[in-house]
Amino acid sequence: MHLVIPFANATSPAAAHALGTLQLPVLEQLLGHMAVSHSDEGDDYLLSPPHERVLAALQSWPAEDGLLPVAAALAAADGLKPQAGEGWALLSPTHWHVGTEQISLTDPAGLGLDDDTSRALFTALQPLFEDPDSAAGWQLHWGSATRWYASHPSLAQLPSASLDRVVGRNVDLWLNDHPAMRPELRPQLRLLRRLQAEAQMLLHTHPVNEAREAAGQLPVNSFWLSGTGAALSAGTAAAAKNTTGFTLDDRLRAPALAEDWAAWAEAWAALDAGPLADLLAALQAGAAPGSVQLTLCGERHARTLAGQALPWWRKLLGAGRTPAAAWLTAL
Repeated sequence: MHLVIPFANATSPAAAHALGTLQLPVLEQLLGHMAVSHSDEGDDYLLSPPHERVLAALQSWPAEDGLLPVAAALAAADGLKPQAGEGWALLSPTHWHVGTEQISLTDPAGLGLDDDTSRALFTALQPLFEDPDSAAGWQLHWGSATRWYASHPSLAQLPSASLDRVVGRNVDLWLNDHPAMRPELRPQLRLLRRLQAEAQMLLHTHPVNEAREAAGQLPVNSFWLSGTGAALSAGTAAAAKNTTGFTLDDRLRAPALAEDWAAWAEAWAALDAGPLADLLAALQAGAAPGSVQLTLCGERHARTLAGQALPWWRKLLGAGRTPAAAWLTAL
């Protein structure tokens, strides 16, 4: 059994304060029974966050920053049929908040979009992307209310920042100035910027948004492009699916992106009492060393821990506890 937990820590001062208040007795016991078996080192500015890099490694995906085939995998899960080598991207309908100093992105999951509303907006935007005279002929595909997709050969090699990197933050770095955006990519980036500008103008007066604003809801005024990369072959995708035995528990994601640290702490407590307690029970029941794994992902790094055989004297004295806050801070 292998449990993967994204957003186990964040880098903001408020997150650090919340981390210091956590009471995680089960995690502290687990840390005494486990040892680090693998580390994924990174920083806050990689396009692909630690949890996406971990999931890519577990599924034997290509590991190029910003080009993990996330969109193609999600599209397949939504019933679409990406063909091997095709370039795919996730288009997330969202709200861009224009502040005095920056433009920030709202989590699409928090917009309350239903299928009918989403489809109306999707249909309105299709001509912008699919007309070869205006936008180089991207094809749009509807997956769900918050998951739209684009396919085009250029998307196989256009790095993009994960939605989880950008929600709640200034979008500028992730649009133009990131080191991964190499000079040869500038024509594609100009096209993307133009599409975003035209989409914003179209959505500004769309009846759906007028109705949303009248009801006190945020308008859907733009989109974010992420998850770019080439779709895997059917055989590769099937092999990865059959050989990966992990569970992703992302209950920390929404409160972390919303910077709701009280809710984040509550979610951590639920993890400690639930899935983490299951891991500890398996270890205490005699699970083979290495068969129980835990991967904790922050904003920079990820650490995978595996159960270890304790020497007799540790068993006699107890495995002990490792302070969780100090350990999580290193993520």
